[in-house]
Amino acid sequence: MKLSSWFLFICLPFSALAQQPQNAIQRAQQRTFTVATIPQPGEVLTLSQAIEQAIGKNYQIQINRSQEQIARNNFSKGNAGYLPSLLFNGNTSGNLQSFRQTYLDGLRPPQEVHGVFNRTTNLAMNLNYTVFNGYARSTTYTQLSQILQISSVTTRANIEATVASIATSYYDVVRQLQRLIAFSQALDISRERLELARANYEVGTRSKVDFLSAQVDYNTDSAALIAQEQSLRNAKTLLNTQLVREPLAEFAVRDTIIVRPNLELASLEQSLNTNNPLLVSAVLNRTIADLNVRLASAQQLPLVTAQTGYSYQLQDNQGGFGVSTGRTGSLNYLITASIPIFNGYNLKRQIQNARINTVIAKDQESNQRLQLQLALTQTFQAYQNSLKLLNLEVLNNQLANQNVDIAYDRYRIGNSTFVEFRDVQRNSIDAQTRLIEAEFNAKAAEIELLRLSSTISQELGQ
Repeated sequence: MKLSSWFLFICLPFSALAQQPQNAIQRAQQRTFTVATIPQPGEVLTLSQAIEQAIGKNYQIQINRSQEQIARNNFSKGNAGYLPSLLFNGNTSGNLQSFRQTYLDGLRPPQEVHGVFNRTTNLAMNLNYTVFNGYARSTTYTQLSQILQISSVTTRANIEATVASIATSYYDVVRQLQRLIAFSQALDISRERLELARANYEVGTRSKVDFLSAQVDYNTDSAALIAQEQSLRNAKTLLNTQLVREPLAEFAVRDTIIVRPNLELASLEQSLNTNNPLLVSAVLNRTIADLNVRLASAQQLPLVTAQTGYSYQLQDNQGGFGVSTGRTGSLNYLITASIPIFNGYNLKRQIQNARINTVIAKDQESNQRLQLQLALTQTFQAYQNSLKLLNLEVLNNQLANQNVDIAYDRYRIGNSTFVEFRDVQRNSIDAQTRLIEAEFNAKAAEIELLRLSSTISQELGQ
């Protein structure tokens, strides 16, 4: 009986080990969902759909489009002063009188009248036209054209910024989902380890410390998974807000983060110098500053205006004296020429200030160009560095997964401690999260490069 008890004691651990899966880590990895298979509530939302919704509903873009429409309405020959103004005036006045009159000569008897109605009606049509105003008309019309272009460019800049923001937020949702999958896989591995530690503890081949440590690590991974679920919800809430819809609306994503590895700095710089809306706006502002100099200088030249009109007057006098009825029509005209001679040097000051503003506008354009080139260079360097890190993290993740598999087999047969296995597992989790972060950072840098070069709308299919 004693010999059989010892035999049973020796065989049970090997029996327990034999019941454990030889490929538990692989099985846990196989159970792990991917972005394409993980259950998600709500309909699938693609990046192109998100961008389309954002552009259609974004309040700032709607404001910009309304402002652009105002600038388009203002861009007219009438607003620039090319067309005459035609004004019609009409008035009529009347009174009801009662009077008694006596005469000095005494030859006529006194006259007394009650309820006498008198009426006077005036009608006039006046035409005003500026014949010459120092070429201010053509300058103003050109300036209105530039303002319209600035408004259009501002709208495009906000659209491109919105597209970049939506793309970054969308891929952040993908990133948080990938992290959730990684933490879920880590929890599955911890569950496999916990089951193994429980079985070993029950047969007496492992201490209770090993089992309790496995339970603590399992709980730690469970808490990390819960926290990551909240991070995913936060990312979705932010994207919903940017799409101007219910913050808690559910949706699913199926896309993965795929980074373009072939962006070139030279082509990006060329596109930036040609198309970037902030730079285009700076160039247009400099043009407007030049036009303001012409407008100020135009005040030095003569101003010639012409007026013509026709007036008609109707009188109806029932008072019994003076004109009884009358009708008068007249055609009049007026040509005025004014030449500025001296106004306290104010005109000279205005011209000087306008010229200084042209220097300011030129410096602002140069500064804007410098800042954009700096941003492009720094972002491109970050993009290249992210690609290098991405390639490195892909290899590290493969090695970490293999290391976990080996470490689990060593832990299962008792060749390593739970501390060693946990270190390997933690390194694997860190390698996965670094890979996910490297993918997202590279994609974010790519999106920013497309925005700076003003090619983001075309690249993302909008």
